[in-house]
Amino acid sequence: MDDARVAATLEACERALAAGGAPDLTALGFWRAVAAAKRDPALVERYADRIARIDRDAFRRGVPLRVSAAAGLALLAAGAAAGLALLALAPALATPWLELVLLAGFGALDTTTHGLAHAVVGALAGIRFSDWFVILPSKPQPGFKTDYASYLRTPARARAWMHASGAIATKLTPFAVAAYALAVGAQAWAVAILLAVGVLQVVTDVLFSVRSSDWKRFRREMRAARG
Repeated sequence: MDDARVAATLEACERALAAGGAPDLTALGFWRAVAAAKRDPALVERYADRIARIDRDAFRRGVPLRVSAAAGLALLAAGAAAGLALLALAPALATPWLELVLLAGFGALDTTTHGLAHAVVGALAGIRFSDWFVILPSKPQPGFKTDYASYLRTPARARAWMHASGAIATKLTPFAVAAYALAVGAQAWAVAILLAVGVLQVVTDVLFSVRSSDWKRFRREMRAARG
């Protein structure tokens, strides 16, 4: 898709948004235009802000359950801090409270580290985020919405690792907490639960994420980097 086709596609998307409703950007060719921009730095320079406005407007019309990215980051940070506090408290307790509090702390960390990793690695790479959102029932795990202008201006390899960071954090968390559980003398059943969750998450990634989630996006951006 050349410059003229990209411009025409973006105009069609803007007209559809101006007409109201939530237009199907895929059908209008928006993502083909985005893919073309990723391959051509000149197109990024010319159209990144325009692409970002279209993407943001369409997203906000279609996703009502959202708050600002700053609010989402604060909630995740608070949840992670609570998880760490529970892990610190657990060794002072007797069985089975030690194990139960430890598992509760793990649960808090496991549900927050994914998004936090995306936010931190993305920010370090120069990627900004506009919203924190959840799509029910198709995407119950909250996520951050990228600002596409900053995303396109970030090197593809850095974009790839931003996508991978959430999955990596989620996979490391149960094994790290399992090692901590062993160190503080937790009973074997609690350690077994942590290891089972870790293995299940790895298997889930292998079976599904490479085709539809973080690892799919990682592979897409790494192909762009190589190209």
